[in-house]
Amino acid sequence: MTISSRKRRLADAGIFLRRAVPPKLRSSVRATWNFVKEPVLSILLVLAATTAVARPYYVPSGSMEPTIQIGDELLASKFAYGYSRYSMPFDLGPSSTARLLQQMPKRGDVIVFRLPRDPNQVYVKRVIGLPGDRIQMRDGRLRINGQELPLKTDGTGFVEEEDGSMLPAARYIETLPGGRMHTIFKIQWEGPLDNTNVYIVPNNHLFMMGDNRDNSLDSRVAATDGGVGFVPMENLIGRAEVVMGSVDYLNAQSLLEWPAKLRFARLFKRVR
Repeated sequence: MTISSRKRRLADAGIFLRRAVPPKLRSSVRATWNFVKEPVLSILLVLAATTAVARPYYVPSGSMEPTIQIGDELLASKFAYGYSRYSMPFDLGPSSTARLLQQMPKRGDVIVFRLPRDPNQVYVKRVIGLPGDRIQMRDGRLRINGQELPLKTDGTGFVEEEDGSMLPAARYIETLPGGRMHTIFKIQWEGPLDNTNVYIVPNNHLFMMGDNRDNSLDSRVAATDGGVGFVPMENLIGRAEVVMGSVDYLNAQSLLEWPAKLRFARLFKRVR
């Protein structure tokens, strides 16, 4: 068979197949695709954006007060530290100690991450220790590599409990090595986590703490004791960038109370 005759036969077969599909069916398939393509493309775009760019997270607890309040809707950037399986929808992908395009966080970054002992839970805390750092609490004061961090009084505020009640607390501005400052709440100086042993942060792990120092289950408590422990780099989801909105609906008695729980002053507030 010559090449030209083979091409002719293939072309004839294509014409036959096209003719074999009824015009009404072709029209129906085309109409169905035109109907679903926009929502399908929108879903794919959302999946791509939440995987590669950013994703919102609702905060139900006060462990990061006063920086983050109960009811805040955080937007976390997914590209800040590279990507792991927890950057993917449904945690697709293999486990790995290295992240794609990995970048090490800085002390003071506020990070959304998967809890090491239960990856189904999502936490948000501040990075206090990097690999190799020695972290310790003594008399309620934080020490990094043997140096006690400076604290400056910053008035008083109110800690919101998870039942909606308010508890007065002293505010302080803490300065991390390198000069980065952030605000913390401190109520007492002889609590169960105010005097600890020295924690040495392992390679490829981070030490996380909450800004509400007396009401934060964080890296000061080992995972084996029900705490956070050291957080592997793989478990990072993203860096908290901005508060997109804030409504404490968990403490509202009904939908009618939601408008009163809105905090307009926190809209688009940067997380620092």
